[in-house]
Amino acid sequence: MSVLASLSLPLVRKLDPEKAHELAIDALTLGISVPFKRPEDDPALATRALGMRFSNPIGIAAGFDKNARVLRPLARLGFGFVEAGTVTPRPQPGNPKPRLFRLEEDRAVINRMGFNNQGIDRFAVRLARLTRPLPSGRAGGAGVPVGANIGINKTGADPERDYPALVARVKPYVNYIVLNVSSPNTPGLRGLQDAAKLKGILDAIAARHPERPPLLVKLAPDLEDDAIAPIVEAAVQGGAQGLIINNTTLARPATLRSAYKGESGGLSGRPLATRSRDMLRIVANIAAGRLALVSCGGIESGQDILDRIRLGADLVQVYTAFAYEGPALLGRLKQEMLQSMRAAGVETLDDIRGADL
Repeated sequence: MSVLASLSLPLVRKLDPEKAHELAIDALTLGISVPFKRPEDDPALATRALGMRFSNPIGIAAGFDKNARVLRPLARLGFGFVEAGTVTPRPQPGNPKPRLFRLEEDRAVINRMGFNNQGIDRFAVRLARLTRPLPSGRAGGAGVPVGANIGINKTGADPERDYPALVARVKPYVNYIVLNVSSPNTPGLRGLQDAAKLKGILDAIAARHPERPPLLVKLAPDLEDDAIAPIVEAAVQGGAQGLIINNTTLARPATLRSAYKGESGGLSGRPLATRSRDMLRIVANIAAGRLALVSCGGIESGQDILDRIRLGADLVQVYTAFAYEGPALLGRLKQEMLQSMRAAGVETLDDIRGADL
């Protein structure tokens, strides 16, 4: 990370969180602190999932680049893959402000953004500008695999109509697609995780799109443990290729110290780590290799990433740690991974995947 960026981070954190986020997007758009050439990854960090090669397993989670504005700059920072969205069929402003809160004492964030985005039309135009239609398995114009995270509008939604329509708009331009059925900030959305409802959506997509990029489903961490198996089976039977584990939580651990701990919305960051690991273990045992698994929630160190891979994750995503540390996070995570791998005599990530199951 450049000296300018490192000096500016403390100043940025004094701003309102949503204004700071908008400033970060603008800075990436202008190329501020973005290397001209993407850093080379050590071959030991390479992995394969979803029929693709990833130079490292670290992705940026949906929610950072909602409108697909900065996928190429994010890739040049060193992410192994980048995901844009959540995007909805129609533009919507989201929930009233303030709706984003830093819980600095807890290394966490609470958001109730409400799928604020510019809609699929502008989103698809940006994807089209980023890259020509992609042959299966090839990285997009960002230079790394690109994903689109899709959701439904707060009003006037028909999931079995809207999700297939969104797939149609993004599938020529992305390497994978994520169904967001787990945000806590759109009324009724989490009900779509019900096994029968999820299977209906997946069947509707399959009927309209027999050929498409890999499809993943993003799950909520607040599912009861005994509800997870039917959902995993519905994903398999519906033709999904993977799961993202997991979205933000409505839970409020008793350990939270920030004055913002009572704000409504989804909690992310360090307090989510334990549930994220526990749920990954459950899902990995049920999926038994039938689905690619992406772990998200409370990842802050290289050892965290290796621990998730040992619990069955193929890939990981970060968000809150990136919001706190900025681009320096990526170099640190990779260096810590390599140090731990070398100390343990681990040559590749495949050598440890699922070792703790």
